[in-house]
Amino acid sequence: MTLSCFDLGERMLSVEEAGAALAELVAGPLPAESVALDALHGRVLAEAITSPLDVPQSTNAAMDGIALAWPASGPRPESWRRVGRLFAGRRHATPLAPGECLGITTGAPLPPGADTVIMQEQLAVLDDERVVVEHPERVRRGQNVRRAGEDIARGAPALAAGTRLSAAELGLLASLGLAEARVIRRPRVAIFSTGDEVTAPGEPLPPAGIYDANRFTLRALVAEQGGEVLDLGILPDDRAALVAALDSAANQADLVITSGGVSVGEADFTRAALAEIGELGFWRIAIRPGRPLACGRLGERGVPFLGLPGNPVAVMVTFLRFVAPLMARLLGRDAWQPATLTALAEHELKSRVGRVDYLRGIYRCDGRGRLTVASTGAQGSGILSSMVKANCLIELAADREVAAPGEAVTVHPLHRLP
Repeated sequence: MTLSCFDLGERMLSVEEAGAALAELVAGPLPAESVALDALHGRVLAEAITSPLDVPQSTNAAMDGIALAWPASGPRPESWRRVGRLFAGRRHATPLAPGECLGITTGAPLPPGADTVIMQEQLAVLDDERVVVEHPERVRRGQNVRRAGEDIARGAPALAAGTRLSAAELGLLASLGLAEARVIRRPRVAIFSTGDEVTAPGEPLPPAGIYDANRFTLRALVAEQGGEVLDLGILPDDRAALVAALDSAANQADLVITSGGVSVGEADFTRAALAEIGELGFWRIAIRPGRPLACGRLGERGVPFLGLPGNPVAVMVTFLRFVAPLMARLLGRDAWQPATLTALAEHELKSRVGRVDYLRGIYRCDGRGRLTVASTGAQGSGILSSMVKANCLIELAADREVAAPGEAVTVHPLHRLP
């Protein structure tokens, strides 16, 4: 039986144990809602979509040219009598007689009896009525025709529940004539930063201050995972202020994330504040970067809480490793897994036995078609520029001390805008 994060004490947990325990914080997906097609980008389907029609609904021409019934055997006409021209959006109800053809444009339904389209470039025009098919030996019966239902047949599955809707899926829904769909409500994720030293960008920086990078990183990460951000700003190192903020967040959000304030320092109040209005779970994981991490539930609703480390790279790594799967569960995407590739190390990659290391890396395809990867350089958890340079995380397992040049390693591609 899987233990919850409240049964594990404060011992050092493996990454797998932590991930399994965190999953227990989320009982299931959020409620569904109907959303218009033009607002569905990035949303997650709450129910499967079955095609209400054949796509395409009629057998139609894939090329401009002529439609005809190509003889399966026996002699073929030396020329064909063209009986008209059919444009997309119209129909020709009269069946073609033997030796007749119909001029046709791409997308127009084939007339009754026609089974083949000869493209314009293969035709020679004799007069206003007759055309000749050049190189008839190259014609294949049924060519240049899109069959009714060849994309999706009426009643066939179109999209599965749990599908996240991107450009292709939106086009498919539109092709089915659907003006809306039932999707899971976006998770409302409350975020805030903590610390007297944390300063909002645009404000004067005190001599001992740092600008608040984490909150803006988290805003983007939450949005990329399909969430709705509730930004509660920067909270000071004050227990009462943290308690009030956590209590407010528990009444608004489906998930609460903080950064900083979860270690054992004198000014780390988040753990104490969490214990006052909720339950505190584990806070040490065998991972680098990101070992100090708190989890728990807030308020009467038991809203999941994660207190991420304060260093900016650790925030990103722990979000991707632990928060993203929780958001996927809230969205009904239980089968979701981060993208994983295997690449060859371009140089020695060092780790420490007993913890999982996530190095920032750059993967590429070499001249021999192999996927290789190199680190971005210095790997300190405060070096945010290492994430800017990276297009992947290199995962070195807890039982691995080093990856030698040419050895295979696991890489997780990062979402980056082109």
